[in-house]
Amino acid sequence: MAKPKDKKNKNKKSQATSTTNHSPEVGWETYSLDRYAHDLVFQRKELDNEVLNQVHKMRSTVAFGLERFWGEQHRLDGDKAAYWRAMWHTLATILQDAGIALPNDATNLWEFDQNHRKIALAILTQLCDCAIWWTQRYKS
Repeated sequence: MAKPKDKKNKNKKSQATSTTNHSPEVGWETYSLDRYAHDLVFQRKELDNEVLNQVHKMRSTVAFGLERFWGEQHRLDGDKAAYWRAMWHTLATILQDAGIALPNDATNLWEFDQNHRKIALAILTQLCDCAIWWTQRYKS
């Protein structure tokens, strides 16, 4: 019979092993957020800093919800609007890989499932954070 202290150590080893196993069999999926963010920023690295800084505004807008974020692509014009639109479409692609269909109009956004909305906002937050990191690396 194992001593209580030995059982405790055995459980710690078991937990450590299970948290480092990132195989698809246990449900881990990265969704390549950093790669998507890099590609978004890299495509715009030659544009002026005003366009590149849109990602900071995107990140702050996430707190106001998906509808506000979606609407900015229609409020702005030119390269700025294109950047917001590209970020929105990238979010839709990522969510589609996760089995969630992101609405692309105001009416359906208001009726978007609450659980899916929370997931979308969490992913959008992280995607914007990754894009900010890449923006800082490519800024002139």
